[in-house]
Amino acid sequence: MTTELQNIKNIRVSSRLMVRELGFMNQNLAATDYPPSAVHAMLEVELHGSMTAAQLVQILGLEKSSVSRMLAKLVEAGELEESPCSEDARTKRLSLTGKGKDIVQSINAYADQRVAAALRKLDPFTQDAISQGLSSYASALKACRENTAGQVQNNVKIVSGYHAGMIGRITEMHGSFYAREHHFGHFFEAKVAAGLADFALRLEKPCNQIWLAMLNERIVGSVAIDGEDLGNNEAHLRWFILDDGCRGSGLGRKLISEATRFCDEQKFASVQLWTFNQLTAARRLYESFGFELSKEWEGDQWGSPLTEQQFSRKIV
Repeated sequence: MTTELQNIKNIRVSSRLMVRELGFMNQNLAATDYPPSAVHAMLEVELHGSMTAAQLVQILGLEKSSVSRMLAKLVEAGELEESPCSEDARTKRLSLTGKGKDIVQSINAYADQRVAAALRKLDPFTQDAISQGLSSYASALKACRENTAGQVQNNVKIVSGYHAGMIGRITEMHGSFYAREHHFGHFFEAKVAAGLADFALRLEKPCNQIWLAMLNERIVGSVAIDGEDLGNNEAHLRWFILDDGCRGSGLGRKLISEATRFCDEQKFASVQLWTFNQLTAARRLYESFGFELSKEWEGDQWGSPLTEQQFSRKIV
């Protein structure tokens, strides 16, 4: 079974378990007398201060008629109150009543307690991973429903320069990916770590730079330009890697764009990179930025025999 299929299976199993354990199979939710849709509606109204029915339809992803009936019951129960919208008197804005605020406070206290109890059974590292992972997965699900393009790119920020933990994280991404996909071992991972450690000490020089893609404060991609290890005013593109969940999102193009722009600004004579012939998607990306295959040979500099390649990009 491929990694993607295994991830799909694991997420589906975990999602079903969460639905059951959080009580979404019950008639009511979060120790209230209300169904999940009503609980979520009150939480959204509290978050935004006041909302229209149309806004709730969009957020909850429910039919307009279903939301209208649910809101009418909450107004009748005294949880919500309506007021004319200042922009359009025909539209009503919904806000929580005093009773509704008390209910939402109880919902939040109940939910916080459930989450805290579960987190206490996990180590701190796993807690952080779950927090970041769930946030990213929830955003991806929302993007699928809204058919939003480029959602990963929109949530990712590109930063340059040293970032705490980058040597270990970039090494981890390289080691995990190349071990799984190409059976590289400790020789390759140690070489990546040693090279990054040396490069980090040279980052203060203006000819060297690294760019990191950050998602929820976690490094999910990188690329670097080493402007001095080759000499002859040639730049070396190094450590281009993306986290598994970011491949195919356009993020790689954004990183390479930053790197090539830097090379143009620094007026290097050319940019060189070394890779091997099994990385087809990366090759297409390199070629789209003007890199051309300049040399090919059988070698083992990454610890395994394979067809190594050198690509060059001349800067006019």
